[in-house]
Amino acid sequence: MEIIIKGFIGLCALIHLYILWLEMFAWTTRGPKTFTSIPKELFVPTKVLAANQGLYNGFLAAGLIWSLFIKDPVWYSNVAIFFLACVVVAGVYGTVTASRKIFFVQALPALIPLLLLLLVQ
Repeated sequence: MEIIIKGFIGLCALIHLYILWLEMFAWTTRGPKTFTSIPKELFVPTKVLAANQGLYNGFLAAGLIWSLFIKDPVWYSNVAIFFLACVVVAGVYGTVTASRKIFFVQALPALIPLLLLLLVQ
């Protein structure tokens, strides 16, 4: 079970590293192809805002990665639960305010290991 949970945590971290890259470094190039509901002319003026969002996604990824290196099982669980819950909240908020697709891309991959961690405690 631990390998499955850590695999999902790693997947969540990779997703958020990708979002970091997309929002911080590829907003004006890859962004318009990814976020098709945003008019193309808005990508250049919103570049700094997107980079700020990307930085926050990087913090989520860092916390998830950090949890994978914690040896103490209680601390590992607590740190993983905190960062997974943050991802779920962000994903649900994005689902409600932006696109239902965000639930499947962001919230669900974090919700699965979060629920598993809560069940095995």
